[in-house]
Amino acid sequence: MPPWPETVRGVPNGVLRSALFGAIGRCKRARLDRELIASVEGVVIRYSGMQLDQSDLDVWEGILHLSRNADLVQPIRFGARQFLRLIGRGGENGGSLGKGDRKWLKSVVTRLAGANVELQQGPYTYIGSLINEVLLDDSNGQYMVTLNPRMRVLFSRDAYTGVDWIIRRSLQGYPLAQWLHGYYSTHARPYPHNVDTLHSLCGSKTGASAKTEMAKERALRCWRTATLEPALQLLEKAHNDCGQYFRSEISPGGLVTIERTPTVAQKKHLQKRGQYPLMFRG
Repeated sequence: MPPWPETVRGVPNGVLRSALFGAIGRCKRARLDRELIASVEGVVIRYSGMQLDQSDLDVWEGILHLSRNADLVQPIRFGARQFLRLIGRGGENGGSLGKGDRKWLKSVVTRLAGANVELQQGPYTYIGSLINEVLLDDSNGQYMVTLNPRMRVLFSRDAYTGVDWIIRRSLQGYPLAQWLHGYYSTHARPYPHNVDTLHSLCGSKTGASAKTEMAKERALRCWRTATLEPALQLLEKAHNDCGQYFRSEISPGGLVTIERTPTVAQKKHLQKRGQYPLMFRG
């Protein structure tokens, strides 16, 4: 696995540009069987297993984080309390961690171990598990987790993004804001999207039970006002609190435009294409 700093979490772009880990909130999870997952053009994902959400992504990101610079053939070892603090559970420094948190972690790791993906990203298609194998010592909460070594292809150059962990952690409890953060982190120069495109890509089920097109449109307008706009405001505040420029605008016609400061690596990428610094502030 490639190295990345302590302050970021490395995630494959195809994962962040899809509804694999959806912004679904606390809804009933569905069991999927080779379900085609909403994603951007150029990424194709079929998924089998229990539906995944942003809290599942926190755990998977934490496991990937511990695996950086590691030989993926060997298991990654960690204690439950140590890991829960790593992913920001249990309040300040994990001081309020309890039995329920350890039970929650076990349920998420079990769900990830049963999650199988067919992820086409760039020239490769990875077909395999998100977690290969887990051994848990229930007497002391010690985990040994093994990842599939073939997963390395998802972390080749320009195939993954270092997500700012401080911002993501500040958005815990707001799944759509977390999903938007991950999605826009993968773009050096974010493209404008229609509201309905973001609604689909994040995996939202709002309006899914509507019987008519008019009812679907009404549900989408409600989602925009009650969910998307507040999530973008939270995301802007989280960036500003960290001294990073982020601005969003939704046109009357429903076109979402984002301006953000790219990372150092993204700046270099844009400079090679002659698109920086005129396109951005910060």
